[in-house]
Amino acid sequence: MRDTTWFSNFAKAASRFCGRPKVFVTAVVLVLAWAISGPIFGFSDTWQLVINTATTVVTFLMVFLIQSTQNRDTEAIQVKLDELIRATQGAHNVLLDLEELDEDNLDAFRAKYQALAVAARAGVKEGREDTGTPQT
Repeated sequence: MRDTTWFSNFAKAASRFCGRPKVFVTAVVLVLAWAISGPIFGFSDTWQLVINTATTVVTFLMVFLIQSTQNRDTEAIQVKLDELIRATQGAHNVLLDLEELDEDNLDAFRAKYQALAVAARAGVKEGREDTGTPQT
């Protein structure tokens, strides 16, 4: 069931690699080397252009890699949550695929569950338990 594209595999691998402490330390060392070399190059426009260009290119590319990885992770979490809702007796199946609703419908669901939370907290203050599945 592992049907992933080359880009997904690349994005995942690049994201893992770039998130390591050694890569961060390497980036810090490169920036320090650039800063230290400033006096050697007389803080010239070319000297500044090197770091500006390098950081812009790296940032531009990393945004797409990170976004791709984040999208895949979010979709996987949503599918797992949907399965938990589907498999839980008493759960409301209408909550499946909730992330696809428009803002008004999503706000209505949020308000309903916020009201349930407020009622549960009030009940706890009165000594009632906050477990169970209220039918509302």
